[in-house]
Amino acid sequence: MKIIQTPGLKIYSWCNDPEDGTIEQAFNLAQLPFAHHHIALMPDTHQGYGMPIGGVLAAEGVIIPNAVGVDIGCGMLACRTSLNEISRDMIKKIMGEIRGNIPVGFKHRDEPQDIDYPPGNASISIEEYESARRQAGTLGGGNHFIEIQAGSDGFIWFMIHSGSRNIGKKVCDHYNKTAKQLKSRKFSIPEKWDLAYLPADSEIGCQYIAEMEYCQKFAAENRNKMSDIIIQIFSEVFSPLKLTFDPVYNVHHNYARLEHHFGKKVWVHRKGAISARLRETGIIPGSQGTKSYIVKGLGNADSFESCSHGAGRRMGRKEAQRTLVLGDEIKYMEKKGIIHGMRSVKDLDEAAGAYKNIDVVMKEQSDLTEITLELIPLGVIKG
Repeated sequence: MKIIQTPGLKIYSWCNDPEDGTIEQAFNLAQLPFAHHHIALMPDTHQGYGMPIGGVLAAEGVIIPNAVGVDIGCGMLACRTSLNEISRDMIKKIMGEIRGNIPVGFKHRDEPQDIDYPPGNASISIEEYESARRQAGTLGGGNHFIEIQAGSDGFIWFMIHSGSRNIGKKVCDHYNKTAKQLKSRKFSIPEKWDLAYLPADSEIGCQYIAEMEYCQKFAAENRNKMSDIIIQIFSEVFSPLKLTFDPVYNVHHNYARLEHHFGKKVWVHRKGAISARLRETGIIPGSQGTKSYIVKGLGNADSFESCSHGAGRRMGRKEAQRTLVLGDEIKYMEKKGIIHGMRSVKDLDEAAGAYKNIDVVMKEQSDLTEITLELIPLGVIKG
C-alpha cells in the first residue's frame, strides 16, 4: 500500500499504477467534507462514474447513491460440486443447457418468479416489482458471467457473477437525481463530481437505504435462482450419478453498510470492493482467461476491512474493441483449453486482454486477504 497526499484526506492505494482518471476521482472523494479518515483504493481500481470502481469511501452521516453505483448488490456466487473431473463434451452439454434455461443480456423470463415484495417505503422497487419478477434468475450483460471451473481442492466448481438487473439501476438513477435536486444541503459539492449525497437519517436517505438493501437482497436471490437451475442441470446431465453441491458462497461488491472504523460509525461505500473482515470468506474473479480465487479476509483496518472484487479493467470497452486482436484473444483461450463464446470484435470488450493481471492484483493485496482456493476456468458463458 502506498499513501498519496491530497489537500484533503490521504489516499491509501493498493494499486501501484492507477490511471489519471482514477486518481482525479479519488482526489474528489478526499475533499468531501463528510469523508472519514482516508480514501482506500483496491488494486483492481479503475475510473467509474463519480467514484472509482475498486474504491472504498467511509462517510459520516451521509450516503451517496453514485458511490454505490447502478448495479446495487452485484456480486459473486461460487458452488463446489462433488465431481472430481469433467470432460469437454460434458462441459459443452452443460453450457448448452445453461444457455437454454438462463436468459442472458437484456432477455427476461416469460413467467414471473417468486421474490419478496419490497418494503413499504421502497417506492421505486415497488414500481419495478413486476418487471423484476421476470428478471429474477437472469444473468444480464456486460461483465456478468457463468463459469465452470476446476478447483485446486480437486473438485469441479461453478461461479456466477450477476447483480440486481434493472431494478438496481432504476433505484440508483432516481436517488442520485433526487440528491442533486435536494434543497436543504449542509455541504456544497461540485456538481461535476457526480457525488450528490443524501443525509442518512433524513426521510429520503432512509428510503434510499431501504431500497438499496432490497436491491442487495434481490441480487443475492437472483444468483441463488441461477444456482438452483445450474445444480439441476448438473444433476440431470450426470444422472444416475448422485452429485452433491457445497458450499455456496454469495458475496456482494456494490453496496454501502453502516460500520465502525477509526472511532466512528460511518457508511462504508464499497463500489467494486468486497468486505474482508478477519476470516471472512470472499470471492475474487479474474478475467475469463485467468484464475479466480476463494479468499479469507485479514481484517486490515487501513482498507476499511475490504479487498478487490476482481482483476479490474485495464482498458475501456471501446478501447478493447479497437486495439485488441480477435484472433490473438481466441488463440489465448484455446491454448488454455477454455470453452468460450468469443466470436466477433464486439466480444473483445470482455476479452482477457482487457483486464489487469490477476496475479499482480492478488500480490498487491496480500496484506488484505489470504488465498484459500484457486479456480481455473474450463468453460465460460458471458452476458
